[in-house]
Amino acid sequence: MTAFADHDAYIAAAPEALRPLLSHVRSRLAQTLPDAEEIIQYDMPGFGSAGLVIAGYAAFSKQCGLYVSKGAISAYSDDIAAAGLKASKTGVTFSPSKPIPDELIAALALASRKERGV
Repeated sequence: MTAFADHDAYIAAAPEALRPLLSHVRSRLAQTLPDAEEIIQYDMPGFGSAGLVIAGYAAFSKQCGLYVSKGAISAYSDDIAAAGLKASKTGVTFSPSKPIPDELIAALALASRKERGV
């Protein structure tokens, strides 16, 4: 597994079709969490504070994921379903044909930060 130095390196190594999505999620998370630091943890880019990951994102072969706290996923499960996206306990998957809405990125990130207390 490749270790990435920063968000730019991670995005550059992702499948070309997913890079615009990753850049957009990164930008939206930076706007939503302006006081959080860009971090790489578990070989995945994210935003954190006080040593805790608030929100992370990742690319796979055909889709991307946004990873937040369990409580954030639970709180917004109806919105995730309404957007036609699939969720696990801590993540939401999306793709170029079915992107994650900006409002949902922000809501999940803020809920995750609140749950983690940072």
